[in-house]
Amino acid sequence: MAKTKLAGNDVQLAGEFLGKEKSVKNFTAVKQDLSEFSLEDFSGKRKVLNIFPSIDTAVCATSVRTFNQKASELENTQVICLSFDLPFAHKRFCGAEGIENVVTGSLFRNPDFAKDYGLLIEDGPLKGLTARAVIVLDENNKILHAKLVDDITHEPDYNAALAVL
Repeated sequence: MAKTKLAGNDVQLAGEFLGKEKSVKNFTAVKQDLSEFSLEDFSGKRKVLNIFPSIDTAVCATSVRTFNQKASELENTQVICLSFDLPFAHKRFCGAEGIENVVTGSLFRNPDFAKDYGLLIEDGPLKGLTARAVIVLDENNKILHAKLVDDITHEPDYNAALAVL
């Protein structure tokens, strides 16, 4: 089983985090307008999955802002920001911050995503949320980069993730 840390304390995750060179399972998430989208909706594009516990925390918000800025520089690439936050929280945050270059997706209708991707936090104060990770996929959903952040309080390595594109 995968592990990460939260402020230096061990956190157990359900399942195994995905490794490079695999293809990922399709999933659905909920947009800000409450409609659903799936990974397959972005077929033919490269995808950056920015996965985090909650958009209402400083580090998670920073990752969305940073990927929003960097996404505008990427060709044939869609950044998808995923958490268990309700779509209303995503809409409020993105509206207030002027976030327009990423798609946000709430996982509240698809709790299996976190288990399937090895990111469901099983203990500690964030139990039931997703750990922080970045997964970069090619046009056929093959993993080019997959990094579970070593401590949930740390930002992802944006440059390492985007370098594979």
